[in-house]
Amino acid sequence: MAVQFHGKDPECPGNNCPAVFRDDASGDFYFQGETVIDPEMLVKMSADCAPSDSESVVRLPARMVETILEACRAGVVR
Repeated sequence: MAVQFHGKDPECPGNNCPAVFRDDASGDFYFQGETVIDPEMLVKMSADCAPSDSESVVRLPARMVETILEACRAGVVR
């Protein structure tokens, strides 16, 4: 598995930051971020699509949109 780092939160001063990774072989994405533990938020989200026992909800700041889009475009042949 060749996981590529695409970037971290541009406003994060250290290395423990929200980040985006992509697996070159499968095209899968990996998001590192704050685990959502707010029960009210989880109930709201579960109404549309409840996470399984092996899943978690991770929050990334909106300012990371370009990093996320870069990861989405990686490997796309134009």
